Amino acid sequence: MEKIEVQNPDFGLLAAMLRKVDFFTPLTIGQIERLIPYIMLFSCRKGETVFKQGEIGDAFYIIQSGKVEVKVKTGFLFSKTVQNLGPGDFFGEIALISREPRTATIKCLEPVALFVLAAGNFDLVLRQNPAAAAEMKKIAERRKFESLRQTG
Repeated sequence: MEKIEVQNPDFGLLAAMLRKVDFFTPLTIGQIERLIPYIMLFSCRKGETVFKQGEIGDAFYIIQSGKVEVKVKTGFLFSKTVQNLGPGDFFGEIALISREPRTATIKCLEPVALFVLAAGNFDLVLRQNPAAAAEMKKIAERRKFESLRQTG
């Protein structure tokens, strides 16, 4: 993954994108805006793995452009694609809340641009709003349950 230097970033566009992500709905607009300086843009090549199932999570990702596949191990040697994600979709939210191992492998199906928020920076905002943190934990747990259900 390679960091992209953003020239004249459109913070309004990024804030609008973050407000559409259901994981961030418990946050106020002000709290979302405080996250923006901590979000970086990275590019990935087709075929590149963003992270592997079992790795300890330390960041959250929003797809700006491109597509990724979400793969889950079904045995020692095999895995299956449980879904494909595209622009506006997100992944890695469980890592922001619980720092648990990744529940899937994310691989780029084409060149991808990702907004990335490190867990440590996210914690700074959550400490200011424990109620929002509790709601976001519920959302992450629900998505984790849905992910486990999809894998059978």
